[in-house]
Amino acid sequence: MNSCLYPFRLLSIAEETLTEFLSKATGTAVEWVQMPGMKPGPDSVGIVAISHSCTGVAARACGLVGLEPTRVAEILKDRPSWFRDCRAVDVLNVLPTANGGTIELLYMQHYALTTLAPARDFWLLRYTSVLEDGSLVVCERSLKNTQNGPSMPPVQHFVRAEMLPSGYLIRPCEGGGSVIHIVDHMDLEPWSVPEVLRPLYESSTVLAQKTTMAALRQLRQIAQEVSQSNVTGWGRRPAALRALSQRLSRGFNEAVNGFTDEGWTVMGNDGMDDVTILVNSSPEKLMGLNLSFANGFPAVSNAVLCAKASMLLQNVPPAILLRFLREHRSEWADNNIDVYSAAAIKVGPCSLAGSRVGGFGSQVILPLAHTIEHEEFLEVIKLEGVGHSPEDAIMPRDMFLLQLCSGMDENAIGTCAELIFAPIDASFADDAPLLPSGFRIIPLDSGKEASSPNRTLDLASALEIGPAGNRASSDYSANSSCCMRSVMTIAFEFAFESHMQDHVASMARQYVRSIISSVQRVALALSPSHLSSQAGLRTPLGTPEAQTLARWICQSYRCYLGVELLKSSSEGSESVLKTLWHHTDAIMCCSLKALPVFTFANQAGLDMLETTLVALQDITLEKIFDDHGRKTLCSEFPQIMQQGFACLQGGICLSSMGRPVSYERAVAWKVLNEEETAHCICFMFINWSFV
Repeated sequence: MNSCLYPFRLLSIAEETLTEFLSKATGTAVEWVQMPGMKPGPDSVGIVAISHSCTGVAARACGLVGLEPTRVAEILKDRPSWFRDCRAVDVLNVLPTANGGTIELLYMQHYALTTLAPARDFWLLRYTSVLEDGSLVVCERSLKNTQNGPSMPPVQHFVRAEMLPSGYLIRPCEGGGSVIHIVDHMDLEPWSVPEVLRPLYESSTVLAQKTTMAALRQLRQIAQEVSQSNVTGWGRRPAALRALSQRLSRGFNEAVNGFTDEGWTVMGNDGMDDVTILVNSSPEKLMGLNLSFANGFPAVSNAVLCAKASMLLQNVPPAILLRFLREHRSEWADNNIDVYSAAAIKVGPCSLAGSRVGGFGSQVILPLAHTIEHEEFLEVIKLEGVGHSPEDAIMPRDMFLLQLCSGMDENAIGTCAELIFAPIDASFADDAPLLPSGFRIIPLDSGKEASSPNRTLDLASALEIGPAGNRASSDYSANSSCCMRSVMTIAFEFAFESHMQDHVASMARQYVRSIISSVQRVALALSPSHLSSQAGLRTPLGTPEAQTLARWICQSYRCYLGVELLKSSSEGSESVLKTLWHHTDAIMCCSLKALPVFTFANQAGLDMLETTLVALQDITLEKIFDDHGRKTLCSEFPQIMQQGFACLQGGICLSSMGRPVSYERAVAWKVLNEEETAHCICFMFINWSFV
């Protein structure tokens, strides 16, 4: 291909592109409607609109940024720096024009968002020029064979998409800064993806969220950094933290896509095709991870393995599911796998000082940075007592993950939710080796999403009675009729020694399958349709089932022990449940099965077991007792069933995290239902504390 043969034709295409772009940016060539869910006011990212009906998908935005036009154009032309789905932009030729502008021929690649669809690429002309009023314009469009211009042959593993006239109109402001108009207009060839995914490729809302608004946010972020201090409380410059975020995102995208030109090869499956295993032993991959040396010591890993899968989720908002995965890591992650992953790229534990923003079980979240609108967070996750130091293989040590979290706003329509993390080197250097893994949840019915801003993962909030409590219940009911669909993509990477490939592949495959199972269980529990169904004791607090159980617990305690369990004088079911929930002693129920499992616990009980209502039902009764406790329970169990109760001496039990818990004494009693038959066994651990 030699573009010099087409200079006049290229200039003609460029001028046509400019005219069509301006008619969209400031005119009515496309019918625009306001972007759903946009918040008005001075803190808004800008004025955003989407196309009502046109070829492909289109979005338009207008905003004010505190940067000069040439700097704005420079940032926006570097698309991979702000658009996370952009893999590369190669400038293949540059032609100057008589009016002082430039025509560039570009080849651009976009990552696939899931394992279920191929990646996209574009063959583009980009025209940069200055208008008579001093405005700077950067406009682009796809080159097609019908235009008699230069061509680009198809590239393996990519679907050629089309960019219709799009670009940026940048007008200087008298007092400094720029007013920018952005138009994105694409035909993403939805025919090439499974039908269930087509809404993702046919949604102008998704295009606006992921591309148009991302450009405005990047400009505002850089403008803020220019006007404020350049060093954060962690001693890192904002640009360095943004680079870490980009490395996490890019590494995850590379894992999801597994391009052969990056060195990835697919391994055979084990008879099931639910999890795909890829291996990469290319020197470029290992050099990019900086695995040749860690803390001055040679690393033993010489290859990287990725296990990835995608799954369809029904009726659970991505933001809520992602927040649960972020705050309750212990309910889906395996500490042994975390330790293995960290050991492959680092020698010692990481020592970081910072403010503690929140603790969830054995994990602590330490903030690093966030974007202006808080739509993206970069943080360090401290996993307490899960790793071991090289000097002491017995004493547990803390390990750390660098984590990127985005899409937790339940009200942002069409937003992709991501949780991407990687073990970090002890030095936490800017070029520290990163091997990202994580989750991506993409709504497929963005226009139908209607999750309530009042919803929370703390199911205890349903205890609130009166108008607020009734209002929360109606939120669940309203959402239960709304069928929300989303696709979750999971990718986990592991560094390993080549002779361990089969073993690591088997481990990774089973690990991802266990995560899928955990996610499905959590998604079911968080689904509004299931929260309001008759799920027995799995329903959230505040439902009639939970209120009935609380009444049975108190009545049975009074029947067998002759005293009141609760000091409250109110007899209302809601009041009984609320008082039981806030009781200072740990109260928990277990099923009457051959292998009893816990089915209910109050807040103190959940704290003692270091778990949540969702994960509680995976804990067996025998798991929380040591050998002495199990023997005592076995000897007392016949008395509980015959006499109706038993008083147990003080001792030691274990939380779900394996932490020892001491208690002064315990009481166990049989809980009877309305028919006077045994429903479950209830335990109350009095004056408990962690040892």
